[in-house]
Amino acid sequence: MIRDISRELAENHDNKVPDTIEGLLKLKGVGRKTANLVVTMGYGKPGICVDTHVHRIVNRWGFVDTKTPDETEFALRKKLDKRYWIILNDLLVAFGQNVCKPVSPFCGRCRLNDLCRRTGVLKSR
Repeated sequence: MIRDISRELAENHDNKVPDTIEGLLKLKGVGRKTANLVVTMGYGKPGICVDTHVHRIVNRWGFVDTKTPDETEFALRKKLDKRYWIILNDLLVAFGQNVCKPVSPFCGRCRLNDLCRRTGVLKSR
């Protein structure tokens, strides 16, 4: 896959990585998460990188009601001011790894405990 993308960039993009989500999505093997990551980290442009942590947490909170990470990205784009888009993934990945774990989250030590709907949480600590 890396060779295919490299070849595509060399042959069709003057060896430059596209700086738009749409341009990146045209590359074989590049999905929305990767495209958003490249646009935000590589070019400093607004984007929302939605991984499993971001998808799970914002749904658990009840902030969005979506079935897939792609749906979550589009819902967050509508709800959040652009100034929060880039930092969202970094904050929620760390939060999801340390507090709002997939199974048995640490709700008792979470500062958002009173605001969270705990959607899908069957057991917490």
